Amino acid sequence: MVTLAGHAYCWDVLGDPAFADRATALRLDTVTLAAAYHSVRAATPLHPRHRVVEARYAALYRPVRASAWHGRRLAPLAPDWTGDPDPFRAAAAALHARGLGVTAWVVLTHNTRLGTEHPDVTVVNCFGDRYPYALCPSWTEVRDYAALLTAEAVRDVPVRAVSLESCGQMGVAHAGHHDKTSGAWDLDEQRRLSVCCCAACRRGWAAAGADPDRIADRLRHGPLPPDDTAVVVGARLRAAAAMRAQCTAALDGIPVLLHASTDPWATGPSPGHAASGRLLLNAWAGTPETVAAVAGAAAQGATVHAYVTALAGADLPGHVRALVAAGAAGISLYHLGLASRSGWRTLHTIAETLEKP
Repeated sequence: MVTLAGHAYCWDVLGDPAFADRATALRLDTVTLAAAYHSVRAATPLHPRHRVVEARYAALYRPVRASAWHGRRLAPLAPDWTGDPDPFRAAAAALHARGLGVTAWVVLTHNTRLGTEHPDVTVVNCFGDRYPYALCPSWTEVRDYAALLTAEAVRDVPVRAVSLESCGQMGVAHAGHHDKTSGAWDLDEQRRLSVCCCAACRRGWAAAGADPDRIADRLRHGPLPPDDTAVVVGARLRAAAAMRAQCTAALDGIPVLLHASTDPWATGPSPGHAASGRLLLNAWAGTPETVAAVAGAAAQGATVHAYVTALAGADLPGHVRALVAAGAAGISLYHLGLASRSGWRTLHTIAETLEKP
């Protein structure tokens, strides 16, 4: 049986009694509800009280306890735009009251506020340009922050699972702040500019027997030879795996669903990880490549959930059927709160596709 989840923000649920009705009508197995999320300007086309929410900074949608975060440079802020002191708990309670399961959605290394305040632990490229939106997981301090953020996000709130986004390195691509970089680089240049050259990453390269200065120089001029590629990608994957393990341990048995890519070069919300465990693979593009990625990860033993967007206006039933045939154990819908009435019709079409034999 293929499961069905739908993503939402706390402000989609709070103040809108009809939200839970709409979600229940989809016959969802779970609502993937943001408990810690990056800054965003979000549409709310069906909410009775507002049409746009400005979440000005990355926030933990739980009380930020001084006892938990005392003495830490990297600490979250609570939001001041939801009108509730514990928005995740309140929104989860509203969903639970209607019999809906809740998965906590936690964004880890994507945090512009912390990156701006503490640039020493951000991603830096081979030219010395820092990416303030991107905390680098090679730093122990960043991994410790991520693990505590994950634990605090679900403290004393019953959830079925935790969905970890940006559990690894962000790269040069960043859709925000009126970004003006799209189309500037080919794929090889994007990959090289997404390699972090911070002090912690350089130490990892040196530990693998490579010369960090030589690698940085080759990244500037490209392409990387195979031996340096193995060092760079290997160090990145180890850092991401260490973060994943630390966050998983902090959850004390709560299942983890990992936003991931099986491409070891991948950075961003779904960074490269080994094809193991429970993975959420981005399948927004209705292409044979995304279907093949699902099939490949499933063949290697991963439990694969396919991430599908209903916002693009495409005809999705055939794509969803292909994903299920490729081995997807679940379909995750993006996005319950951002969708207009026509978007909800698409969501229902996807749900009906899964119900048919």
